[in-house]
Amino acid sequence: MNKTTSYQKDLIESLKDPREAAAYLNAAIEEGDRTVFLLALRNVAKAHGGMASIAEKASLNREGLYRMLSKKGNPEIESIHVLLRAMGLRFAVEPEPQERQAA
Repeated sequence: MNKTTSYQKDLIESLKDPREAAAYLNAAIEEGDRTVFLLALRNVAKAHGGMASIAEKASLNREGLYRMLSKKGNPEIESIHVLLRAMGLRFAVEPEPQERQAA
């Protein structure tokens, strides 16, 4: 069996848990790379029923959702907010840990 396929299946399965999905997306945000974050959003969307299902829940056009989450996608914050809500997630802002603030 191809290990990549197994890893992807295991990842998608774990992202069905909202806590896992939130931690995964937060880690992607920490990377500071838009492409990484968009890939993470695609994976979480797959875990929550796939693009068509999420597009319907979020009242978004499926093709538009694919474009929004593509490598060249540049979604607006409101679109991400709607997408996250459709997956049972939300944005949150937290203060930096003290040791990072001093740097």
